[in-house]
Amino acid sequence: MVASIWYPIPFLVLTVALLIRARERTPPDERQLWLWKPLSTALVISVGVLSLTRPADAYDPTYTTLMLIGLGLSFVGDVLLIPQNNTRTFIGGLVAFLLAHLAYVAAFVYLHASRGFEYQMITEIVNVGALTLAAAVVYRYLSPDLGSLRVPVVAYLLVISIMVHRALAIAFVHTGPVIQPILIVLGALLFYVSDLILAVDRFRFHGQLPRGKRWNLSAYYLGQLFLALSASFFA
Repeated sequence: MVASIWYPIPFLVLTVALLIRARERTPPDERQLWLWKPLSTALVISVGVLSLTRPADAYDPTYTTLMLIGLGLSFVGDVLLIPQNNTRTFIGGLVAFLLAHLAYVAAFVYLHASRGFEYQMITEIVNVGALTLAAAVVYRYLSPDLGSLRVPVVAYLLVISIMVHRALAIAFVHTGPVIQPILIVLGALLFYVSDLILAVDRFRFHGQLPRGKRWNLSAYYLGQLFLALSASFFA
C-alpha cells in the first residue's frame, strides 16, 4: 500500500520534538535522550523498510538495502553520541556515521551506474571545487579547537563531502521523474548542515550555540527522512 511509507512520519515529528526538548534542558535530560533519540531514528528506518511495500517497479532492492545499512549505522552513531562530554563514545559515533556515509555513497554510486548515467566532467569538477572550498573553510574555522580529534574530524569531513558530491552528481544527470533526486540532494545537504551545526556547537561554542541543538536535530532528522524516502521513489 503506497501510503504506508507516510505512516511513521507524524510519530517522528512528535518524538523529535520531545528529543529537542530533552536536549535543550540544562543539564540535558539523559533518560529522555535514551528514549527519544533511538526511537526517532528507528522511525526513520521504518520509513526505509516500508519502501519494500511499494510496487515492484517503484523501488530497487539493492538501493534500499544500502540505504538501510546507512540508516542502521546512523542508529549506532546516534546511540553512541547520547553520553555527554565523552570523547571515546564521540569518536565511536563519528566512526559509525563515517561508515553510514560510505553506505550512502555506495547507494548513490549504484544508482548512478544502474541507471546508466554518464559522468559530466565539468559538473564533477565544479562540485569537487565547491565542496573542497567548503571543507577548507569549515576546517579552518574549527581547527583551533579540534585538539586530539583533528584526524577523526578531518576524515569525517572528507567522507561526508564525498557523500554530498555523489548526491549532487545524480541530480545533475538524472532524467525522468525528479522526486528521487530532489530527496537525495536535500537529504545529503541537510545531513551536511546538521553535522556542521553540531561541530560548531561542540568545538567553537562548547555546547552553548544558541538554538544549536534544535537546528542540529531538526536538520539531521529531516535529512535522514528524505534519504529514507528516496528508496520509495526509484523511478
